[in-house]
Amino acid sequence: MNQMHSLEHHFLVAMPSLDNSWFEKSVIYIVEDNEHGTMGLTINLGHQLDIRTLLEHFHYHYNERNPHLDEQVLLGGPVDVERGFILHQPAGSWKSSMPLRDGLAMTVSDDFLQAVGDGEAPDNFLVCLGFAGWEPGQLAEELQENSWLTIPYNQSLLFETPVEQRWEIALGTLGISPEFLSSEAGHA
Repeated sequence: MNQMHSLEHHFLVAMPSLDNSWFEKSVIYIVEDNEHGTMGLTINLGHQLDIRTLLEHFHYHYNERNPHLDEQVLLGGPVDVERGFILHQPAGSWKSSMPLRDGLAMTVSDDFLQAVGDGEAPDNFLVCLGFAGWEPGQLAEELQENSWLTIPYNQSLLFETPVEQRWEIALGTLGISPEFLSSEAGHA
């Protein structure tokens, strides 16, 4: 896909027409968007697990004073939900990392989780289980159907905004208030 038209390093913000679906009120960071399809991680749908429980499940040791232990693990999407994906900044040097933009990276290796347990991970990270994926052309079709809005990457939205506020804040960056949105295209 042409870099100029790529949605990589942008957010998708769900429109109300996606109600009663997995993507209802979701905000998705687009990791990859090319001729093979699109991959993203939902950044505002919490999982029942927290970091402490995840570390215990995989038998990683951790420091009880670690400030990240009570942070929520996120549901990154409906695909491959037992696989972990970690968005983090700075990129660092982990075994299996994919550098993105603005110093952001996605890591899928267990050495990052051990660093979290040891208190040696970067302060800015999100742990997601699963991902959102689209076949080539599928996301473009959904955009034409008015299912999504797009906004540029915003570090504050990704790492500083509380999970439960990310959809409303994302809409607010466009000057949109959720109560004024309609689920029907062409209506306000």
